[in-house]
Amino acid sequence: MSSSEHQLATAGELAVPDELTSPQAKLVYLSVLVTDEAKATDLQQMLDLSKLTLFAVLESLAARDLIRRTGDCYVCR
Repeated sequence: MSSSEHQLATAGELAVPDELTSPQAKLVYLSVLVTDEAKATDLQQMLDLSKLTLFAVLESLAARDLIRRTGDCYVCR
């Protein structure tokens, strides 16, 4: 696979669901996606979001069945 084909494949894997319109939701979703498994504290530090904002976004993503909680981590479905 050429490097340009690899970049396209990687970009396709990082697609944001169309239903996400909020920039924060898109950012949190992509962060969980690229980290494979993310703790809320790690996301909070990485994204510089307040806990209140982060947990509201995580709850919204989970309600849409885009992510799920596994113990103390979040993963994409």
